[in-house]
Amino acid sequence: MLYLRNLTYHPTACPTAILKTVNLELAPQQLGLIIGPSGSGKSTLLEILSGLAEPTSGAVFWREQQLIAEQLQQLAGLVFQFPERHFCGGTILEELRLGHPELNSERVRQTLAEVGLEHLSLGASPHALSGGQQRRLALAVQLIRQPNVLLLDEPTAGLDWSMRRQLVDLLAKLKKDWTLLVVTHDAGDLLPIADCCWKINHGELKSVEPTKLQVQT
Repeated sequence: MLYLRNLTYHPTACPTAILKTVNLELAPQQLGLIIGPSGSGKSTLLEILSGLAEPTSGAVFWREQQLIAEQLQQLAGLVFQFPERHFCGGTILEELRLGHPELNSERVRQTLAEVGLEHLSLGASPHALSGGQQRRLALAVQLIRQPNVLLLDEPTAGLDWSMRRQLVDLLAKLKKDWTLLVVTHDAGDLLPIADCCWKINHGELKSVEPTKLQVQT
């Protein structure tokens, strides 16, 4: 279980807090969905959960244990918005092995199969893939690390309707084995597979029933 307790983030340069007393609980093998407009604090929250930023106050717990930033970096895998812009490897194999040169080809193939890319050549360039394939590869880059929690920032942004549908179907499959937390400004495609939802605005997080949001949309 992932717990956030009274989490705040208020850099000294900002007149107001970016995150204000955030509380959240997410059970294993569930998909949690945080919905909010640009500038609401969504991406900042993911940065804290992935250990890239430290909260001003409050705490993050995993299975009753409070975690510091270094431990969160091991716990969580973060897929950025437009992750294809962050690809550094010249080939798919290089991209998956970045920072993990010990990974064997069997492990690489298993991970690619999890995201539906097992048919691709390991020597193909990540930048030569379609938009949907690049998003799947970005998921594989994190999954190969075996994180406990997978964090996704606007995973369907910039994709056409067909690629969005395929990605949503993949996330529905992944949550059978992984815990997922997704942030987005447009929840339409993701609501049907969400187990729990929150709305965030001006750094304030409020729980809301997914079924009520589906009625509104």
